[in-house]
Amino acid sequence: QVQLVESGGGLVQAGGSLRLSCAASEVTFSTYAMGWFRQAPGKEREFVAAISRSGGSTYYADSVKGRFSISRDNAKNTVFLQMNSLKPEDTAVYFCAAALSSRIVTTTRSYRYWGQGTQVTVSS
Repeated sequence: QVQLVESGGGLVQAGGSLRLSCAASEVTFSTYAMGWFRQAPGKEREFVAAISRSGGSTYYADSVKGRFSISRDNAKNTVFLQMNSLKPEDTAVYFCAAALSSRIVTTTRSYRYWGQGTQVTVSS
């Protein structure tokens, strides 16, 4: 059982930045591909970014490409999401997730373990 705990959310003005962190309990963290998803009120959970087990490959949703950056530190069992140039439409609860996959995956059903989420609110 992998436990994931997100942190770093908050309230920020449009154009600002936030860095989300997700700490994993699993000592074999490097065997999991990791992803970030978000869910706004009344909307379905959507893919934001994903990173391979080694961190050598990343993939982003078109809506965040060029503004967000995903990274990981396998020595610290942590994955990060750096969010720059934030927009009001980025407001959502952000979730990190872990997948037992050798490649990047972008669908919610591919991820087995989920964190509890952290709220990100961007004011205009």
